[in-house]
Amino acid sequence: MWEEIFFLSSICLLAASLISKSISHIEFSKIKFYLFFFIYYLSCSLVPLVLLPFFLLRPKSVYNAKFGAAILKHVTKLYDLKWELRRGEILAEERGAIVVSNHQSSLDILGLFNIWELADKLTVIAKKELMYAMPFGLAAYLAGTIFIDRKNTKHAYDQLKITTDVMVKEKTKIWLFPEGTRNKDCTCFLPFKKGAFHMAIAAQVPVIPVVFSPFYFINNEKKIFNKGHVVMQCLDPIPTKGLTLDDVKELTNQVREKMMTVYKDLYKEVIANLPSAYQHTRVG
Repeated sequence: MWEEIFFLSSICLLAASLISKSISHIEFSKIKFYLFFFIYYLSCSLVPLVLLPFFLLRPKSVYNAKFGAAILKHVTKLYDLKWELRRGEILAEERGAIVVSNHQSSLDILGLFNIWELADKLTVIAKKELMYAMPFGLAAYLAGTIFIDRKNTKHAYDQLKITTDVMVKEKTKIWLFPEGTRNKDCTCFLPFKKGAFHMAIAAQVPVIPVVFSPFYFINNEKKIFNKGHVVMQCLDPIPTKGLTLDDVKELTNQVREKMMTVYKDLYKEVIANLPSAYQHTRVG
């Protein structure tokens, strides 16, 4: 079924290229922008629909997510995007951990799909509203995604406490975006929310920072979606053994500063390696 989806997507891309001669470059750029995201969201809706019967055989298993990611990662081939993971052995180690990364676009999830197999036992924290985005929400629930009601602090923390057993006993990694929402500023991170670090200290598991290089190839305001290269840099795990909840703020700031330093270096690297004629954009 998903082969048909990708085939149909390829036909759409070919059709767009054939009509490009009759429209302006700006108009074609907008068409490509919307088409690319449409294909992405369509794939994330239809593929889970097909996989639902399989997920029901082992509901809420993190291996469902791994299987789904192995299929959805192929959407990347349509966009000429390269996802480069550095120091992936840190993610591959079997242990419970909190993984945190910066959040620039919904395409972050596509990058995550491309490294899910390496991380193996992995799940994500998502806002409760996504659970009602059918069929994706139901499939995500059956794939072990942990949904949090961010408007209900007590419920959110009660739910997060349940994840301690998941990380410690089942040696599962939990991936979060501590900025809480997509960041439109490519020069600096948004303030980090403390939930991820509260979880790590409560479970006494390490925090593994993963930094995504800037998405210079997309811009929501100008409707640009070019080919691109994303570096995903794993940093050394930061231990939480012996820390208490009084250390949450300091740990949060420490992780954010380390990630910002690496992000700035990656920004310089990816921009410097672009062809001279490439007009990169700020993140939209």
